[in-house]
This record gives sequence, structure tokens and C-alpha cells, in this order.
Amino acid sequence: MERENSNNNNTHVVLLPFLAFGHLIPFHQLAIALAKSGVRVSYISTPKNIERLPKPSHNLSPLFNFVSFPFPILDSHPFPDGVEASGDIPFEEYDSFSKAFDLLKLPFERFVSEQKPNWVVIDYFSHWGADVAKNCGIPVMALSVYSATSNVFFGPPEVMVGEGQKKALSMPESWTSPPPWVTFPSEVAYRQFEAVREVVYRMNVSDFSLSERMARTLEGSQVVAIRSCPELEGEYLRLYSELIGKPVIPVGLLPCKNVDRREITDKSLGEMFDWLDEQDRKSVVYVAFGSESKLTKEQIYEIAYGLEESHLPFLWGLRKPLWAIDDSDALPPGFSQTSHKHKVCIGWAPQMEILSHPSIGGSLFHSGWGSVIETLQFGHALVVLPLIFDQPLNARLVVEKGLAIEVDRGEDGSFKRDDIALSLRRAMVSEEGEGMKARLREASLVVGDLMLHDHYIDQFVEFLKNGVGKL
Repeated sequence: MERENSNNNNTHVVLLPFLAFGHLIPFHQLAIALAKSGVRVSYISTPKNIERLPKPSHNLSPLFNFVSFPFPILDSHPFPDGVEASGDIPFEEYDSFSKAFDLLKLPFERFVSEQKPNWVVIDYFSHWGADVAKNCGIPVMALSVYSATSNVFFGPPEVMVGEGQKKALSMPESWTSPPPWVTFPSEVAYRQFEAVREVVYRMNVSDFSLSERMARTLEGSQVVAIRSCPELEGEYLRLYSELIGKPVIPVGLLPCKNVDRREITDKSLGEMFDWLDEQDRKSVVYVAFGSESKLTKEQIYEIAYGLEESHLPFLWGLRKPLWAIDDSDALPPGFSQTSHKHKVCIGWAPQMEILSHPSIGGSLFHSGWGSVIETLQFGHALVVLPLIFDQPLNARLVVEKGLAIEVDRGEDGSFKRDDIALSLRRAMVSEEGEGMKARLREASLVVGDLMLHDHYIDQFVEFLKNGVGKL
């Protein structure tokens, strides 16, 4: 039964996520949770992104309001019609995309000044939202869609921008070991090839590096909320609050509560579920790498052949790569999309509905934080192949906890089909995998505990109502 509470002093919260689905979706999940608790929510995005997000149920409509701002036209780099999320563009266009996103500041400021909400909740990359809130006299909170572990690794704002004595700690060469402020045992760090590649955090994006955006957001926010819970990341949550000197509030893991495939009407997706229905319980590996990870042709081919060599049934939700001419060009020559042992679905796939299917027993994925939570919720075996941003840090965390097996890589970050096949078999059918599965079953009891995570939402709502006076 859904919790509903209409007695929240008419609390109104405005949410401003970055235009990437790894950000849009957790903001949406939080918005739904807040509306169910009686908080009035205004969710800001652009038309195409709003179209692709689930609509609130009829009974939540009075409290959940999508606010659509047109995607800005950037004269120096106009984007094709329909491009409104970072997953729709090559990585080289992030700079221009972020400049376009920044142009939303003006309509956002107009909306906030007219509505006078109780809180503005902004994304780590929406740094200008803090300026808007301050100018309008509205309390501002940052919501991190990253794990507490990743936040601790990146450090406080002065490290992110490399000020003074902290400059050395902001350089990639220092990222191959846990930072000095982590005083408890930890294996969370980048590999050498990852540290060099993640200079993206220092890359200029609309006159600011990504790390500078994050630092400005933290500095401008009075509170930080994180999609996490003490049961999973207790030490890191406590340490992060100490590092930044501000309240850090866990909003829980926002697990999915109602997964119903009967709502799937697409014929090809229906065929996919028919195929799943024919597989043995807990036998299928689900493979997915999200929208932000732009896999090369060589990487996709090695994954495909590795899956084949594992001799395990698999379902692959493959987003058509930007380099592929058509769907058939996305896979190795002669590699069939469907057989009695595997199925490749090119395009969007309903991840939660797939993960909840009884035939799924494991997942090969990028270890984005949202996908870690979704997969842990169902207790599936985790095989992680991190690619960008915070993914390697999440991968090290779940490996450290004995909840995942990571695919071996070369010093240059390359991986081979044999590495894929071996990791999958270790996780799915080996004695080592059985021990991991036992730990995963225990973790799923925490991640999927709806009452526990509702409790964190209740505490969060209480803070939204009364916390500003305590700051």
C-alpha cells in the first residue's frame, strides 16, 4: 500500500536534474517518493526528456508537476531535433551540450522567483541553480546521484578545484590509491588507465571543468542529499559530512516498488519476455551498459564473443552505437540477434522489468550507481565492467564487499572475450560464485527493504519541513 500524507504544510520542492538519464531517473524516483509523502514537487526538464520519463499515477498528479522548458538553441553548435539528453550525443560534444544546458538558467530563475518554493534541489552539475536560489532567498540542497563512496573519493570542494596544498590530490596520478582522508580500510581507487582517462573531471565544460561545477554546487548548497543508506555505506556517509562540513542526508536507495510487465505493450518487447519465460530460473545473464558509456566497435565485439564463449544464456539490451549504420551493423558479422541461448534487443529495454524476471540470475554491466542498486535489489550475481566517471569506484566498492566479480583488464584498459567469459562463469556457475550469491541474498534484503527506505524518505521529508531553521 502506498503511503500518503497530505499534512506537510504545503511544502513545495523544485528539482533541477542535469540532462542525463543517470541523473534524470533518480531525481524522478525521489520526486515520486516525495509526492507520495504529500510534498508538492515541480520537476524541471525539457520536452523530449519529460516524454521519456514515467508519468505519475493519477492520484499523485495534484502533487507532481512536470515543468517543461524548451531545450535551448546554442548558436555556436545547434543540436539536431530530439537531442536533449547527453546520451544522445558523442562524448566530444559534452562541452557544447553543457553550454546549452546552462542557458536554462534564465527560465529557471523566472520560475523560482514566481513560485517561491520552500526548497530548490539541484544536481551536482547544475551549479548555477544555487546562485538562482540564493538570489531568490530560497534554501538550496544538492542531490548527489553518485554513491557516498565516490563522493568521499573526489573529496571536498578545495580538492576538486585544486587549491593550495590540496592541488596534488586533485591530479589524476594521485587517484590510484584511496585519498589520505579515508582512514578505514578501503580498496576504492582508480586503475592507472582510468585515472589518466578521468581527466574529464578537469575538462572545461562551459567555462568550468566538471569538478569545478561540482565544487561550486557543494559550496552554494546548505545541505547535501545522497541516494544511499547507512546499511550500505555507513562509514562513507559519516566521513563525507565531515569532509564538506555540511549535513549529509541519506534519502535511502529508492528501490522500485511495483514492477509490472503487463504494462509492456511493444510487440518486440513482448517477444523478449516470451523468450525469457522459456529459460530456466536464475540462469540468464542480463547485459546492459546504459546510455552514457559509448562502447567502441572492438569493445562490443569482444563482449559479444565473450558472452558466446561463456556458454551461458544471455539477454543483451544494446543501445545502437553512434558508429553503427543500422541495428545489424551493431553486432559482429554473422552474430545472430536471437537464438535459443541468447537474445539481443537493440534500443530501449525496460531494465527493472527484466531484472525482476525469475529467469535472470546475473548481470554484466558498467556499475553505474543506479544500476548497482537495481541489480542488488534482486540479489543477482554482479559482473562489473566499469567504463567512465564514477563507475570504477562503484565497481571497487561492490568487489570489496564481496558482492561482485570485476572483469580483468590490460594495463591500457582493454579487455578480451576470454576475460568476459571467465568472469561470467566464475559468478554464475563456480563454487566462488556460490559464496558471492549468499552475500548477495543478504544484501538484497537491505536494498529491497521498502519499509527501511520509506523510513529514510520520512526523515528527509521531516527535514524539508523543519530543517531549514536548524542550518
